[in-house]
Amino acid sequence: MGLIKDRHGTYYAQRKVPERLQEAVARVLNSGRDRQVFLKKSLGTKKLKDANVAATHVLADFDRTFAAAEELLKRRPVIPSLTDGQIKRMAESFYASMLANDEEERQEGTGSEAIFQSVAEQLTAVGIEYRTPFAVGALPEAGLSDREITKRSDTLEHQLAVVPKALARGDITVIREELDELLLAFQLNVDRKSVSYRKLGMAVLAARVRALKDIEKRNAGEPIETPQSAYAIPEGPKGEQGGGGGLREAFEGWKKERDRPEGTVHEYGRAIEMFIQLHGNLPLLDIRRSHARTFREALQMVPKTRRGPLLKASLPELVEHGRKHAGGPKVSAGTVNKQL
Repeated sequence: MGLIKDRHGTYYAQRKVPERLQEAVARVLNSGRDRQVFLKKSLGTKKLKDANVAATHVLADFDRTFAAAEELLKRRPVIPSLTDGQIKRMAESFYASMLANDEEERQEGTGSEAIFQSVAEQLTAVGIEYRTPFAVGALPEAGLSDREITKRSDTLEHQLAVVPKALARGDITVIREELDELLLAFQLNVDRKSVSYRKLGMAVLAARVRALKDIEKRNAGEPIETPQSAYAIPEGPKGEQGGGGGLREAFEGWKKERDRPEGTVHEYGRAIEMFIQLHGNLPLLDIRRSHARTFREALQMVPKTRRGPLLKASLPELVEHGRKHAGGPKVSAGTVNKQL
């Protein structure tokens, strides 16, 4: 049944993951590893009889994880290699997306200034003293606040100290998450042990260094254009645009990957439906920071107390009500953040 004991005598259930599923299981579990070789879980007992009873439930969970991994492989089968053209296109897309996100933040702000000002306002209202080197008051009409500029510069300085060194070493592990997101966007699933994966990693790492240096030039006031490829949606493996479906369909796929706590699914589902009420069921690759910022601003207008027709009102309707009753209490910043 796959029972083992640790050095303290506590029983564990353990099962080896089939080699062909190891990468997929790691993604299902979001373990942060390239591969998941074993599944292991404590049974919380030192008695063999109790361990055998508990193990049936744990091993059933393991089976569900394997099933989710199988389903993941059906949707995105592992391919042994990428073409040079695919690698070049993905690296160019990554570079362009970094510049596009930077450009959008410069025009619209990062979205964090409203939270900062809201917290400052709440602290002042209850008489709590605080110190900040940044201005408290109205939001900038456009662009970045001094606080946002400082935070962005600090982040860029850190990245420029780390990423070029990683490129010099050939250490693609620093962008592993970005590679996974890029492969998902292009609906590709290449073998993580392949030469192609390492070539892609180096190409994307080089693109990241180039983008960071161009963002640094923008910070100095030098105009750097954003490539138009930032706005292109990559084709799926069969030439379908956007990888199939919108945000709602992506959420349904996420739910099928593995069992998740009911409360988590409910919270995510509610947030996604409100986002769709505001923006529509957008393809994932069409969703930009401006959509998230508008969504946050809309949530901040939602009335704290909702009765009668407001109980079933859509987000745009709640926003309209909040604007008509601007002086009324709104939901807290914590409630807003839970939906993001």
